[in-house]
Amino acid sequence: MNIVVCVKQIPDPAAPQALDASHNLDRSGKLILDEADTYGVEMALQLVDKAGTGEVTVVSMCSASDVAGLRNALAMGAAKAIVVSDDSLRGTDALGTAKVLAAVIRRVNPDLVLAATESSDGYTGTTPVQVAELLGLPSITFAKSVAIDGSTVKVERQTEAGYDEVAAPLPALVTVTAGVVEPRYASFKGIMAAKNKPLEVLSIADLGLAGETGPTGARQEITDVVAAESRAAGEKHVDDGDGAEKIVSFLESIKVL
Repeated sequence: MNIVVCVKQIPDPAAPQALDASHNLDRSGKLILDEADTYGVEMALQLVDKAGTGEVTVVSMCSASDVAGLRNALAMGAAKAIVVSDDSLRGTDALGTAKVLAAVIRRVNPDLVLAATESSDGYTGTTPVQVAELLGLPSITFAKSVAIDGSTVKVERQTEAGYDEVAAPLPALVTVTAGVVEPRYASFKGIMAAKNKPLEVLSIADLGLAGETGPTGARQEITDVVAAESRAAGEKHVDDGDGAEKIVSFLESIKVL
């Protein structure tokens, strides 16, 4: 069972966030593995352990100058990492990112692809299913449970009313929620071992995607960024004995009653 996990390095959420002159997120500071991706890595490790054979490969599109976040995934137990690093990637949209990830995954040819439902810095939630479409794979989203039964992946897919039981033939792509597993902490032994695990760096030229990434290949453009309006203070009333009537009147005005 060979599994690819799509992961992303994001600016540390504990640090102040900022945009650059092109309205892109400033990634010049410390980068960490997106917490949302740790669930996919852990799920992949458990599935490989249960299968008794295979390995986990993490794939990412990021600068190769700082791969501390990817090393964290390797310290958890992933066997290797593949990074696509290229100056032309700056400003790539969700579809361009999907094209890059799909090209790398096609090289690995895994049995299963796992990803978070969405990244914690972009929140588009579209990239994983775009990857599946580009690869011609069935996709199942919002998995709260993942199991492999022979050549089939069986998923409990989270919904507002509970969950659906969904199955798809392998290979397939599945996006997992935060409740799918409890990610392990990297041990000291794992951290030391991660330093010597393979980390392959590819360029856009290696993937044959010249002109399909960055602003040139993007099908959307951020033209302006405006700060959200401050939330206005709510109305305050002193209860002079008619508090209940005022509440009812307000609820009627917003058509709750």
